[in-house]
Amino acid sequence: MTQPDGELRAAIVQDVATGRVLMLAWMDAEAERRTRESGEAWFWSRSRQEYWHKGATSGNTMAVEELRDDCDGDALLLRVRPNGPACHTGAVSCFAPALWRTIAERAATRPEGSYTVELLDEGTPACARKVGEEAVEVVTAALAESDDRVVEECADLVYHLYVLLASRGLDPAAVEDELARRAR
Repeated sequence: MTQPDGELRAAIVQDVATGRVLMLAWMDAEAERRTRESGEAWFWSRSRQEYWHKGATSGNTMAVEELRDDCDGDALLLRVRPNGPACHTGAVSCFAPALWRTIAERAATRPEGSYTVELLDEGTPACARKVGEEAVEVVTAALAESDDRVVEECADLVYHLYVLLASRGLDPAAVEDELARRAR
């Protein structure tokens, strides 16, 4: 079993193009050296007790544009250009909403008996119809029902919107990016 080369420091990984925080990992002096020499992100895996080249298995590498120490030297910021999603669930960011991480993981692993998988197997048109049905239910609740019912129906709509995005191979991060673009 390999041991880290000295003290582990938190490594915050940020997309240089969007500013989105993608993940948190751990680096020691050797991981930092490998990162600087290769131009791609290397980390220390605490669970596997070994060095880890991000994307070596998945192909989702991270080209490092900038590597910075924080003010007291106990953390690093890696500003990267990611080649695919950062999260093992398939989400752009490990800090994606919990609901999205669940949907992305179910889309990837296809567990038997999953309603999400059932919807995805029916295809994008069926997912789009469900969004339409849920939107009508939100409007109906908003006009004539309790706040609790409105919240319940909005939760159903958000869930079905996420499944629709998954059916198209899209991530909610794309929606966030569009809203940020519009706010400028």
